[in-house]
Amino acid sequence: MKQQIIDKIKEYDTIILHRHVRPDPDAYGSQGGLAEIIRATFPEKNVYTVGAEEQTLYFMRRLDQIEDGVYENALVIVCDTANQARICDQRFKLGKEVIKIDHHPNEDPYGDLLWVEEDAAACSQMIYELFKTSGGQLKINDEAARLLYAGIVSDTGRFLYPSTTIETMQCAGELMQYAFDRQELFNHLYEKDAHVLKLEGYILQHFVMDESGVAEVRLTKELLKQFGATQAETSLLVSILSGVKGIKAWVFFIEEEDQIRVRFRSKGPVINGLAMKHGGGGHALAAGASVYSWEEADQVLSDLKNLVTGQ
Repeated sequence: MKQQIIDKIKEYDTIILHRHVRPDPDAYGSQGGLAEIIRATFPEKNVYTVGAEEQTLYFMRRLDQIEDGVYENALVIVCDTANQARICDQRFKLGKEVIKIDHHPNEDPYGDLLWVEEDAAACSQMIYELFKTSGGQLKINDEAARLLYAGIVSDTGRFLYPSTTIETMQCAGELMQYAFDRQELFNHLYEKDAHVLKLEGYILQHFVMDESGVAEVRLTKELLKQFGATQAETSLLVSILSGVKGIKAWVFFIEEEDQIRVRFRSKGPVINGLAMKHGGGGHALAAGASVYSWEEADQVLSDLKNLVTGQ
């Protein structure tokens, strides 16, 4: 499959890269990292990275604004996105061919070519492996290495998540040989503004955990307004309960104007099936969904408790 993807990249003069809505560093890393690899290898090609920009990720990459006509006879590559509904910028359908590169469960096998590795720790790791196994057909530059390294570090929780493998560490180690400022990158990834740290303190003081090891956090619109925090900023805090002794799984409910974002995390029980039940999806130990009332949120919490207790 990797050789087929490389052949398609060689075939097209225009290549447009997409990723999922509400992007995280792995989405930006895989999208931008592959774009830089293609540009380094084929400087004559027109390569674009598109989608709604996320301000907190400006340090990684600024995206391109293109007209619909650019998609004519273009190859579209979608990175790190399990299903079509979550692809940021639905114009991806205007391309002549679509390639899906992803590491989530293959719930929606869209595209003309699909390369899905659910065991990969990050989509950015897959992009590096595409380069590494190309036998010299692809070139990499320092900027691609920076982006891919950021994606891997972020999606593995700084190599703490169970998805981290020997191959993951080897990829990261090889990427570290390129010329980019790792300390500056870590600062951008993990430094938090004071108002976000105060919200983190609130969460640690107010999360609720029952005897089964299930915890919940409810962040209402009023609360987020009080702390001046955005949805993207709150997403950075979902993993902070992982150090709580006795915790098995937890859920964050983050209220927005038209829905309540549901963010699941687990230290063992597989929770992506529960996310799918509520219209979402994700990885075995990290998933998400959306509900539209606090009554629905109560049901989600009940379902999570039943899952963990085996009821």
